[in-house]
Amino acid sequence: MTRQRLTREESRDQTRQRLLDAAQPLIAEKGLVATSVEDIADAAGYTRGAFYSNFGSKNDLFIELLRRDHQKANDEFVAVFTDETPVEQIRARTREIYGRLYRDNECFMNWTEARMLAARDGEFATKLSALMSEKRAQIAQFIGYFYQRLGVTPPTSTDDMAMGLMSLVEGVKLFMLSSPAETSDAQAEAVLGLFIDSIMELACLRAQSATANNSAL
Repeated sequence: MTRQRLTREESRDQTRQRLLDAAQPLIAEKGLVATSVEDIADAAGYTRGAFYSNFGSKNDLFIELLRRDHQKANDEFVAVFTDETPVEQIRARTREIYGRLYRDNECFMNWTEARMLAARDGEFATKLSALMSEKRAQIAQFIGYFYQRLGVTPPTSTDDMAMGLMSLVEGVKLFMLSSPAETSDAQAEAVLGLFIDSIMELACLRAQSATANNSAL
């Protein structure tokens, strides 16, 4: 069978993905500052020139790496939060997805690295802030959709609920990584599941209360 030749765009995307794949474990292990362009290019099997043909800087690559990780997670949630999916299945799948996401220490280390870098680098902070706003808005949208499916109003703004959920989840994961003797993966995931399910349980309780009140009228 004749192998189909990649288009210029497909070849460029393949190069970018390989550079991102190579960068992920390097940055997670050494941090962005200690990881050189040459380190990333060598690990991907390319030259320094190939790196700069695809990314303007390490910071640009790093933001794209974070965006790719965020998009992968978002795609999973989009597939679950549909009108065809029963509410209880949405709850179960959401817990499962969050548990699986935070088992990946490389991804979490990179997000933590990004937050530390943003605290020191104003230009990077602006780029990360835009990505985090997008991430927060999408989580807020999922929360709002779940409440809408149940026909009830969230107790506060979904944006604030998304911010709280993100902070709690990241805090538990950071505690687990920095103090591994204090908690196990199973304990951490159980707590994460509690956080996530509490938001959905609150929606269900509000829906049940609304139904009971309507029945009493």
